[in-house]
Amino acid sequence: MHFDLKEDGKRIIFICFAAVAMALNTKTFVRTGGLYPGGVMGLTILIQAIFRTFLQMEIPYTVVNLLLNLIPIYIGFRYIGKKFTLYSCIVIVLSSILTDLIPGYIITYDTLLISIFGGMLSGFVISLCLLMNATTGGTDFIAIYLSEKKGVDSFNLILGVNIVIIALAGLLFGWDKALYSIIYQYASTQVLHTLYTKYQKQTLFIVTNKAKAKDVCTAINNVSMHGATILEGEGSYEHREKAVVYSVVSKEESRAVIDAVKAADEAAFVNSIRTEELSGHFYQRPTE
Repeated sequence: MHFDLKEDGKRIIFICFAAVAMALNTKTFVRTGGLYPGGVMGLTILIQAIFRTFLQMEIPYTVVNLLLNLIPIYIGFRYIGKKFTLYSCIVIVLSSILTDLIPGYIITYDTLLISIFGGMLSGFVISLCLLMNATTGGTDFIAIYLSEKKGVDSFNLILGVNIVIIALAGLLFGWDKALYSIIYQYASTQVLHTLYTKYQKQTLFIVTNKAKAKDVCTAINNVSMHGATILEGEGSYEHREKAVVYSVVSKEESRAVIDAVKAADEAAFVNSIRTEELSGHFYQRPTE
């Protein structure tokens, strides 16, 4: 693992901020609303509630959360990236300890508002961690592992797994909080999809002059490490020969790729389309 003082120092500051925000979200929104969000955090809260209600025992959030994260952390070290997992461990440990230590601050008792804004804050925190090449732990490790292995965005799949946890909470403690928890989880996932686009794909159709087609392909490769296919075409208005360059890139890189294409040919016509499904080899930058 290579560490850069400036770059890694910035990452540590951001992930520590994310850990504090996650702990505040748990105490301010999740606890106040009596929600059971999915993932390891939700499972931790559910286990605490089971012990409190049926066994009259209070168990620390930190202990349960760290134990439940052991397998996801192993998956991270084994299959995703050691540096990525190390920074994720900082988030997991710090957010867990702060959740036990900091007092809760009640903003509102309206459960619907808590579900929406708590979910949005959760999605923002998770996205911030992912953008800093870390995660809040738990099912996020599994989602990233599946995304890199299958080449598709797997966070919606994790939403389905989380609903199972929420359904269990509904059976034990009432369906009203469980249904509000689904709203919380949905809001979180939608914010995550908006802010974090690494595993989303964009298809680019670029109409350019034949003489500049190879320059366009080179520009795409220099930015994204992806190749392209050159198709022969004809402009229907001027009846001139054209080249159509076809390529698929990650949505995260698409803006930079388009800028590079326009630099190679300022007259290029670019059509960017969201790719729903992809089969075949697609280069994915390795996670540290």
